[in-house]
Amino acid sequence: MSEPAMPPAPLMITAAICGAEVFRDQTPHIPYTPTELADEAVRCWEAGATMVHLHVREPDGRPSQRADLFAETMERIRARCPMLVQFSTGGAVGMSVAERADAVRLRPDMATLTTGSVNFGDEVFVNRPPDVRAIAARLREFAVKPEVECFDTGMVDAALRLAKDGLLDLPAHFNFVLGMPGGMGGTVQHLDFIRSLLPAGSTWSVAGIGRWEMPLAAHAIRHGGHVRVGLEDNLFVAKGVLAKGSYELVEQVVALAAAGGRRLASVADARLLLLGRA
Repeated sequence: MSEPAMPPAPLMITAAICGAEVFRDQTPHIPYTPTELADEAVRCWEAGATMVHLHVREPDGRPSQRADLFAETMERIRARCPMLVQFSTGGAVGMSVAERADAVRLRPDMATLTTGSVNFGDEVFVNRPPDVRAIAARLREFAVKPEVECFDTGMVDAALRLAKDGLLDLPAHFNFVLGMPGGMGGTVQHLDFIRSLLPAGSTWSVAGIGRWEMPLAAHAIRHGGHVRVGLEDNLFVAKGVLAKGSYELVEQVVALAAAGGRRLASVADARLLLLGRA
């Protein structure tokens, strides 16, 4: 007699509330300041998110990696809710590795680690192997859990090489960013293939770009994965209808989870699953 299938882990929702490529001429709802970012993070937590994926901006909206802005934003979030805080080390196209990785010293719960270069619309998001190793080493230095960001299958292979070199612990948590022009497509077939490459015991989430956001979220919910949504990745709640904030996209994922019978993760669940401690 075969063993009964284990129920999927509770669903972790990450809210990507800002990014580096979305501006007020595209949507008036993108947050810029630490106060605005914290307000939006709290709204996402109240809607059902367990982690915020955080970029920061200068007051005029320019992308920034200033540690003081990260520190103020994280402090404001943690004063109001218990959600996990994940820093981006991707920053914006053209930033130096030192600039991108500086705020890791603040020891957020997690930080991203993109393991390869990718065409990023009309630009190139450059992550040379020495740069990737430098960021991985900095995460290890400050005991910050990495989220491995993969825009294509070769980035999974690169992560496994980091593990072989002692710069990444396995199993790891991976996030697949699919549907970006220049990267891997946003179909469920692409998602199924890339997740099949992961080492045993790894966890994964998916961030579908634009119109791919909710179809890939629904597929991840059905197949034991986790989900990232927010204005960084998609501006619309329906065709031609701007989301009033990332929280509305979180609400859509919560509704998909309810329809599929998938329990939402608490912050304690997420801490245990991602960090190994409640």
